[in-house]
Amino acid sequence: MKPFKSVFFIVEEKNCPLYEVGEKLVLSEKTLSCPEGKETCLILVRDMTQLLFQLLGEKEGAGIDTGRKYNCTGCTGLIKFSRQEAGSTIESPATGGSVPAADWIGRGIKEKIGGTPFLRSLPAGQADRILSQFSRTFFEEGVVLIQKGEQNLNLYLVVEGELLVEDDTILLATLAAGDLCGEMSCLGADIAVATVRAAKKTEVLVIEGKKFDSLLGTNGSVQAFLAQLMAVRLREINVARARDFESCMSGRLDEIVPAELFQIFHMHQKTGVLAMDLPRGKGKVSFREGCLINASYAGEKSQDAIFKILVEKKGVYRFTTGLSPKEMKAAEIGDFMMLLMEGVRRVDDEQEG
Repeated sequence: MKPFKSVFFIVEEKNCPLYEVGEKLVLSEKTLSCPEGKETCLILVRDMTQLLFQLLGEKEGAGIDTGRKYNCTGCTGLIKFSRQEAGSTIESPATGGSVPAADWIGRGIKEKIGGTPFLRSLPAGQADRILSQFSRTFFEEGVVLIQKGEQNLNLYLVVEGELLVEDDTILLATLAAGDLCGEMSCLGADIAVATVRAAKKTEVLVIEGKKFDSLLGTNGSVQAFLAQLMAVRLREINVARARDFESCMSGRLDEIVPAELFQIFHMHQKTGVLAMDLPRGKGKVSFREGCLINASYAGEKSQDAIFKILVEKKGVYRFTTGLSPKEMKAAEIGDFMMLLMEGVRRVDDEQEG
């Protein structure tokens, strides 16, 4: 008869003072091994001893019932656990899917984020247990996870895909596998200072900030990592804002009329986008080395949009350097001086009328 040894994983937990979901119990003919670093519950020892006699009494070779849940008799709390074979799977309440029993978060996830700074900051040997407390979810392209100025209570860990961190129109950072966002929720500041959205379909692990803090709030290495991350993020925000300030100009149209504004960009051979908030909506004009290559306003495009913009006297504008690769190859919508002269003529006609 082979020596008896069986592995169990905790699949449910309610107010248990010692153990958590995802932790492993190993039962043999002589010992009960509880999760590493945890005390041994005497009530659980008694319950597992009774279970041992039950399992030893079962017919050898009958196979392991991996779908069956066992539970302790309880004290102030209760746990339920399932018996597993090596390489088998269990249903994880954290992810909602089957993952290898030997690796609670799944080999695929470990391959994507293993060795990243965040995982290295976790206590040795506890990464699986901690990550099992996260929920696994997906965000489609364009979906906003965190909105600037609104409350955010969650910490997100990117598994695969890409997230964009933005401050209005300024791109602050691009997050990839292994990166965190929402760390301020763990530091007591739940109002987001930037918007985070998915650049493409993105897989993330998510946990409530308070729950994460209760798990690791007193761990020195994790606290140091989050503090350093926050410092880096603040530095990135300052650099991005400074760069944006240097690369754009803004003002009011009651201080400089559109025709004069266009001439400035043409004379200095500017490349970029002039965005305007005007009486009839938003206007946009693209310049490439001072030439007009794209325009839109009040339902009009190209030359007709230019003419409508030139007659406006009120509004605000903002010019930002740089164009998309597509616009860099676009054809001019007309000769600059001819368009400007025609636009000025129409302004004069409108004033005389």
